[in-house]
Amino acid sequence: MKLVYKYLLNQFLSTMLSLFFTLFIIVSIIFFIQLAKITAYIEITFFELIKLYIFLLPKILIFTLPISFFIALTLAFYRLSRENESTVLFALSIAPGMIASFFAKIAALVSAFMLVVVLVFIPISFELFDNFVDYKKISAKVSIKTGEFGQRYGEWLVFIDTKNSDETYKNIIMYHPKKNSQDKEQVILAKEGKLETNDGVITFKLDEGKAYEIKEEDWHISSFKNLLIKSKLSSKELNTKSFYGYWSDVTNNKEKAKEFVIYILIALFPLASVLFALSFGIVTYRYEKGFAYFGIFVIIFAYFTLLISFYNPPFVAIAVIFSSFLIASLFYFKAKIASKY
Repeated sequence: MKLVYKYLLNQFLSTMLSLFFTLFIIVSIIFFIQLAKITAYIEITFFELIKLYIFLLPKILIFTLPISFFIALTLAFYRLSRENESTVLFALSIAPGMIASFFAKIAALVSAFMLVVVLVFIPISFELFDNFVDYKKISAKVSIKTGEFGQRYGEWLVFIDTKNSDETYKNIIMYHPKKNSQDKEQVILAKEGKLETNDGVITFKLDEGKAYEIKEEDWHISSFKNLLIKSKLSSKELNTKSFYGYWSDVTNNKEKAKEFVIYILIALFPLASVLFALSFGIVTYRYEKGFAYFGIFVIIFAYFTLLISFYNPPFVAIAVIFSSFLIASLFYFKAKIASKY
């Protein structure tokens, strides 16, 4: 019996891997095109582009693995049926229920893995992706070029003489004009400085300089070794929520509820569709040609239409849609396969 299961698993995996990698490449290309659009408003390097792609890997996986599992299982058994191998298995007293139980366990493992991806890795990857894009936007706003007048860092006018290869600025002049009669003019002269990130906030770190405060006839001069100036442009904190914090408001936020329902039901799709896959794939090819391809289309279309259309309340929607498909697949498998073989 173990040899039979091993043979069926090898047949399934050969179809699964080729289909999965094909879908994975196609979806990756689509996401790369979307990432390329980001370069219209932020400047990123090739390695940063790869970094963003890595952040999107959980999302790519959720849209490829569950669908690949269902299609591959259907086509693998349809190929075995065309070659009359499935009929031979039944002739050897291997009941359809045994095959269904074996692949249902595999489907449960796949769905469990995808639930971990959805509940844990997708929230973290989304937060990292958004924080990286926001950080690059802020960096673009405070990017300072050398030898140019009139540049701003927040409310400061900045002039930079030179810039080293390690992103360190040399000979810095900063001027803060007074806004009203009670305000002071401020001038800062520093030997060098660097834009740094501290707890997700961009600051200008200045080293070895003097600060001048001017109010009417009064002058105040102070020397400093290190001075940090925070830009108001970078006031947004780029913190990453925990995965349970990300999903904590699914019952109160419609957009988050829809996202939650879609991803959870996609993760459960292998378990919900495994019996449909076997029902479409197993045919007596001598007497019937079956409708495997049409069945694949109908199930995917029906399942994804429901999960997109119904999402509130989220937990009820998940329970109703998943259990409906699971029960329907069980009855269909018993009627079409178990009662016949």
